[in-house]
Amino acid sequence: MKHSIKKIFRNLSFFLLAVSIFAGLAILATIDHLNSYKKIDNLNNQKEIISSLTNLPKDNLELMFIELNGKSKQLHIEIDKLRTLYDYNFAEKYILLNSKEYLSDLDKLNSLTTAFNKEAYVHYYYEKESKSETTTKEELEKKASSLVKQIDSIIFKDITYSQRKFNIHKNATFLVFIITLLGFIWYKKRLDMIYKDLQFLFHVNHKKHTIFSQEVGAISVRMNRKSMAVDNPILLDPVTGINNIKGLMSAYSEKKGMKEDNFTSVSVLEIDNFSKTNRVYSQELTQAILKKIAFTMSLHEQVADVISRTDYNQFTIILSRPKKEDSFKEIENIRKSISELKLSSAELGEINITVSGGYVIKPNNVSLEESIRQAKKVLLHAQKSGKNKISQIKDLAQSEL
Repeated sequence: MKHSIKKIFRNLSFFLLAVSIFAGLAILATIDHLNSYKKIDNLNNQKEIISSLTNLPKDNLELMFIELNGKSKQLHIEIDKLRTLYDYNFAEKYILLNSKEYLSDLDKLNSLTTAFNKEAYVHYYYEKESKSETTTKEELEKKASSLVKQIDSIIFKDITYSQRKFNIHKNATFLVFIITLLGFIWYKKRLDMIYKDLQFLFHVNHKKHTIFSQEVGAISVRMNRKSMAVDNPILLDPVTGINNIKGLMSAYSEKKGMKEDNFTSVSVLEIDNFSKTNRVYSQELTQAILKKIAFTMSLHEQVADVISRTDYNQFTIILSRPKKEDSFKEIENIRKSISELKLSSAELGEINITVSGGYVIKPNNVSLEESIRQAKKVLLHAQKSGKNKISQIKDLAQSEL
């Protein structure tokens, strides 16, 4: 079975997009790790501030009060920074789902910080009015101990969070590496095969080669058409230069495996009011009409299609399309294009050419010959229904009811 280059490159684009998304997630994981380090630095900084607030020098009271006010406010600022950092802690918020627990710990930390700051003010401002210096010092150290304990608790939990995140990142990294490696091997093999196909087209590789891709197969068929015509002139119609009935069978057998997932349609088109028994045109004009029609049909031909002249006034067209509707629409477009042809002669003036057609979808279990016979039967219905139209099997079935 031949493979589609278009499909391979489309899947490769999706694969590269997925790799890019994984790389983006890796960047988010890196940001998450950096935020964890910043969080630990923040908490350790708070512990240093707390330690310094419990032992402020009293040599210069004015300087001591400035330092007390500044560091007390700094503790709350550091807690606000922790809240801001958590906004970018995607792994904890959306994977570990610890928002409620973590924010609750910060609220408790904020409450203990407020209590500690009040006690520090009592110790340094009002100790002589309320309690002895020893008593206030003990209270301050007690509040400091509770605050440090809460900070240590948050640090310990963060270590636990980091361990869980590391396990997730580790497993995800291994999985992404395996997928990326397999994808690389898979697409490298296919790209190598496509390159060999291109080498075959350029005759760089003269060894026997089995064509891998549909598109290169079609190009090869087209490239060999001239040589086929010279070697096998019996496959071509001498007037139009397209396939005759033998050429139709030969070309179909070569192309039928190109797009196995597509629908194959068979259509037989017959020129209206144009037959051997009723020759109203000269031989020269007759050949000009046939050539014009054949050329018009070839404009709609795709790589897996086959067009042929199979009788004096009949053409058989095999189309391969992803949808049945696309195939019938193409045949309708061919009919319309032919009806728009303008020819003229000195004797007859302007000549309008029209065709009628029978269209059938060929099942895989039905031979081409049988499908052509069915299409000819449907063609008779189209001609009886007024000509210049394409009929389908369902039209014939409705008329027989």
